[in-house]
Amino acid sequence: MKFSTSSSDLLKQLQLVGGAIGSNPVLPILEDFLFNIDGSALTIASTDLETSITTKLEVQADKNGSVAIPAKILLETLKALPDQPITFSIDDESFAVEITSAYGKYKLAGENGQDFPTIPTPDEVDSIELPSSSLNKAIVKTLFATSSDELRPAMTGVFFQIDFNKVTFVATDAHKLVKYAFDEVKSDVSTSFIVPKKALNLLKGTLPSGGDVKVSFNKAHVFFDFGDVNMSCRLIDARYPDYNAVIPVDNPHLLTLGRSDFQSSLKRIGIYANKTTNQVILNINDTNMDVSAQDLDFSNEASEKMSCTYTGEPLTIGFNSKFLVEMLGVLESDEIKMELSTSTRAGILLPAEKEDNEEILMLVMPVMLSN
Repeated sequence: MKFSTSSSDLLKQLQLVGGAIGSNPVLPILEDFLFNIDGSALTIASTDLETSITTKLEVQADKNGSVAIPAKILLETLKALPDQPITFSIDDESFAVEITSAYGKYKLAGENGQDFPTIPTPDEVDSIELPSSSLNKAIVKTLFATSSDELRPAMTGVFFQIDFNKVTFVATDAHKLVKYAFDEVKSDVSTSFIVPKKALNLLKGTLPSGGDVKVSFNKAHVFFDFGDVNMSCRLIDARYPDYNAVIPVDNPHLLTLGRSDFQSSLKRIGIYANKTTNQVILNINDTNMDVSAQDLDFSNEASEKMSCTYTGEPLTIGFNSKFLVEMLGVLESDEIKMELSTSTRAGILLPAEKEDNEEILMLVMPVMLSN
């Protein structure tokens, strides 16, 4: 089998697909790309058995066939070559691969493509179309709030809740929670599932800036199709916590202030906080707010005063500064609102100006104040 293509075009596709290859594969062949020729179409695939990506590229080929080629050495070779036509020759018996460029020849050992794990295909699925930009926005706004605790697998992914014309995305690690929803969709189904963090990280890096993404799902997998790219991943088989139960509904105190000023203040004050709790203390009254932190172990201390608008009883409450900085970085409005009740109950962060067709709510648990 022999085929020719552009080195830069091939490299671009391999870099896109390479994200699915795990760092410590359970099978040696999982370190490879699967190349499958059908007519003039080259399909490239990679998988770690949980997440799989395939893409297509037009090539000039002499016949159909498949081969698995080691990813690392192939990527390094193509990165080191300037853009030029290259030819792959694959021995039909030994699967040895020879790459010919204008500079010379490079030989590497391939494997039988038939031994490569089967890539999941959409079977008995329901589908919806989502705008690529909206899906990307949803991933960016929720992914940071997922947990890394493998003992609570449900929280290590993002919860997708599809309810006919509305899609809600939820992420939580029990300390913070983000709920983001948009309603510019059409769907005949109402369902929910949990998508792992790795797949969404890969998806975020490959989504096009425009157009729609077809999202298909069954009980075991979710599939994302756009352009020539297909991504599939195994869903997290766990029950997602009842997130609505933890969102407080009675928050009589309302704080409004500038987002970027608040974030900058937290970054500065957080430097002086205890490195275990990252606790900053907000001392709020009707016209201003003191932001302070101290680390008694090292005699570090800092405080700043900010102007704000506040309705409610004066309140002193502590939060993890890193959580607040992350959340403020994801919110886009110039001003934000914080809904608060007591120093021991969760605070709610909201944008002061609501976007059309979307809503976002963030919850952050307080860090208990020491007496």
